[in-house]
Amino acid sequence: MPVSLAGRTAIVTGAGGGLGRTHALLLARAGATVIVNDVPQNIAQAEAVMDEIRSAGGQASAFGASVTNEDAVAEMVAKAGAVDILVNNAGILRDKSFAKMTLDEFRLVMDVHLMGSVICTKAVWDGMRERNYGRIVMTTSSSGLYGNFGQTNYGAAKMALVGFMQTLAIEGAKNNIRVNALAPTARTAMTENLLPPQALELLGPEYVSPALLALVDEEAPTRTILAAGAQGVEQAHITLTKGISIKGLDDLEAASVILQRLDEIGELSTATVPASGMEQGQVELGKALG
Repeated sequence: MPVSLAGRTAIVTGAGGGLGRTHALLLARAGATVIVNDVPQNIAQAEAVMDEIRSAGGQASAFGASVTNEDAVAEMVAKAGAVDILVNNAGILRDKSFAKMTLDEFRLVMDVHLMGSVICTKAVWDGMRERNYGRIVMTTSSSGLYGNFGQTNYGAAKMALVGFMQTLAIEGAKNNIRVNALAPTARTAMTENLLPPQALELLGPEYVSPALLALVDEEAPTRTILAAGAQGVEQAHITLTKGISIKGLDDLEAASVILQRLDEIGELSTATVPASGMEQGQVELGKALG
């Protein structure tokens, strides 16, 4: 049965084009009322997406606000009413090698991606808790999960969002708030100069949005990182291996043993996906006490 979001209200940030636009269109097609957000200078693009949704018979409004502006975000959420779904999609790029990057360029990317998502999430969090329902998606990236040259600021922000998601999902569980992350591979205004034309043709943002829709459904998972692009969907995990014990070794000797046994320590066949950060300590205590 197709996913239905009838009766749900969704905010999609950075939705004037690219991934945000295709996310908004698909959410509306699934029946959600969509608030199409973008920065004030892109309000015409956001309104164009709103018009697309309305022309197709859906319900939408547009709201110009930077995700870093707490007052504007609060106003957007107040006008939206009961927000059931938040898609934190807004972002920017300021790519340079770390040697050439200024701290201001680092901070700006962190502010938009990380703090923008925090600000928007904080604005909807209490209402979701009160209604015992919420679906939130953070937009992470392979650059955060695995690294990418020239993107220390972007990668740091995107991996920080995974940590944000992991803990929010734990805190929101008792109120039926499910929090996930999506790592897209798609051509967008941010990436059009980074990929060759042939790849760009295969990486339409519309091929990512079905994964987004799955993550905001009533039956959505939580604490899940989906990767999607070119009509492929994968799942990324933050794992912990069984590792080794260095009990009883001198500290200098222990460091040498760790280096010698790195392959054994990193053996993925023993890896698990911890349910919370507490499990790392439990694994280590188990070896120490065993």
